[in-house]
Amino acid sequence: MRMLCGHRVTCGMRKPFLYLLYCWIALPQLMAQPTVFQQSNGKRTATYAELMRWYQDFDRKHRQAQMMPYGETDAGEPLHILLWDPSRSFNPMLWQQQQRLVVLVNNGIHPGEPDGIDASMLLLQDLASGKYVLPDRVSLVFIPVYNVGGHQNRNSFSRANQDGPESYGFRGNSRNLDLNRDFVKTDSKEALSFNRLFTWLDPDIFIDTHVSDGADYQHTMTLITTQYEKLGFALGNWLKLVYEPALFAAMEKRSEIMCPYVDFESEEPDAGMQMFFDPPRYSTGYASLFQTLAFMPETHMLKPYPQRVQATQLLLEEMIRLGGQYRTTIKAKRKESREALLQTKQLPIRWKVDSTQSTRIRFLGYEKDTIISAATQLPQYRFNRNKPFDKQVRYWNTRKPAEERTVPNVYLLPKGWHNIRERLQANGVYMERIQRDTMIRVEQYRITNYNTYNRAYEMHYKHYQVQLQRDTVNMLFQPGDWMISTQQAARRYLFEALEPDTEDSFFAWNLFDGILQQKEGYSAYRWDSLAADWLKKNPTLQRELDAKRASDPAFAKNAAAQLDWIYKRSPYYESSHLRYPVYRSIAP
Repeated sequence: MRMLCGHRVTCGMRKPFLYLLYCWIALPQLMAQPTVFQQSNGKRTATYAELMRWYQDFDRKHRQAQMMPYGETDAGEPLHILLWDPSRSFNPMLWQQQQRLVVLVNNGIHPGEPDGIDASMLLLQDLASGKYVLPDRVSLVFIPVYNVGGHQNRNSFSRANQDGPESYGFRGNSRNLDLNRDFVKTDSKEALSFNRLFTWLDPDIFIDTHVSDGADYQHTMTLITTQYEKLGFALGNWLKLVYEPALFAAMEKRSEIMCPYVDFESEEPDAGMQMFFDPPRYSTGYASLFQTLAFMPETHMLKPYPQRVQATQLLLEEMIRLGGQYRTTIKAKRKESREALLQTKQLPIRWKVDSTQSTRIRFLGYEKDTIISAATQLPQYRFNRNKPFDKQVRYWNTRKPAEERTVPNVYLLPKGWHNIRERLQANGVYMERIQRDTMIRVEQYRITNYNTYNRAYEMHYKHYQVQLQRDTVNMLFQPGDWMISTQQAARRYLFEALEPDTEDSFFAWNLFDGILQQKEGYSAYRWDSLAADWLKKNPTLQRELDAKRASDPAFAKNAAAQLDWIYKRSPYYESSHLRYPVYRSIAP
């Protein structure tokens, strides 16, 4: 027995006619209310309050739906999710046991790009009405809007030239962070909540809806597919050769011709296109670390808003349909890739495009010409919509490692680095505390050189071109320090986050900057005599100093530089300076 539209209903009603009559009367009340998009004939997208009311109403009227808060946001509002499950279990652990395909759809990470927000509501309406039939053993999870603060910051001008809706949110969140750069560094509460949500769901397919700008072309929908090679051969190769071609063909059959994401504006397509590179800062790059098929739909901002929303809904439908069709294959390929990853001894530190491998893709563009700008009175190129073209262009969609490194069996993290521990645990990383003083032979890194960008990027001055010295030492670890085995599902995430010279490592994002500052020093007039004594006790060091003076005239004339050189080779110099505080153990 349950409450239905405020009435108590007995499921085993003995009078079929009265029951059917009741359902006929109650049906209009059971259907979700029209969306703001529908009420405005495609001109508006919902405000945050309107969006939450719609989802709450939908949750109340449909037993297959469950809306719930899952973590915090910087806006002070909960991060809400809606689970759609015909079996009404709403338990991801049970979903995995039942081999259900789990699809996670994220909307509004950039609220100025709201197409997915409205497309998801339309899809849910069709699911509830039976217009769209969910494949067998598929469960869906929707994030109605991820960037709540940005969605509440409404305007209609932040995306110049965008064709609708009338008003929309802003790219930055409540702290002006671009949340699609935050999946590893996790400065925002949203990202930490998402990490935990992703760990809880372990989705098989992840879709993050967006709207693109840049070059003008005929396609309404373009698509970023995460880098195949990062998924592992079994899953990545299958995605490249089977699922993705089937998806493009299915969309074309529905009169929506897609092409891969167009990552150029002023260049000519005849020069070819490269597959978008998505390091782990991006949602799709992050998802790939856990062997999740990840996609970023990018409708084109110059297309009318209703057309973009329709294209997004079509893509969601086809992704889910194909996911259901290939459910057993996807589950098996993920399992195979995860097992292979645990046996993989080396992983890439950096990637490069494989210029020897390319394919051809269909690109529907517009010819470019030049006009005299009414604003500047100078020449300005434009895309001429009166000159469309349909051509095959070269597409480089294969990458290979530019540098690889052996994966340690264990990482060791001193207990003081709680900011790192919190991030790891949010991603489901299993960590074991050391119980007593323990001497362990480890590899340690010393940062010998690095560059830092001189302009802030997402609240950080990011490091790059990091150079390392690696030594093997015996080190004493204390009770409470952490041992982190890499033989777990988060193996690739651990490697990307904890190796200091990867693209989006914790070190690159300044989370270990405390080691870069020397905390102790000396007064030159006091150190001078100690330095002389140290040289007398270490004749080898004296010879090295003499050789450096002979080879470097400027150094030979610089007393301060010489004293510093001696200091950094003495026991007085702090060993923690530039010593990376995550240690590696190769021993089993």
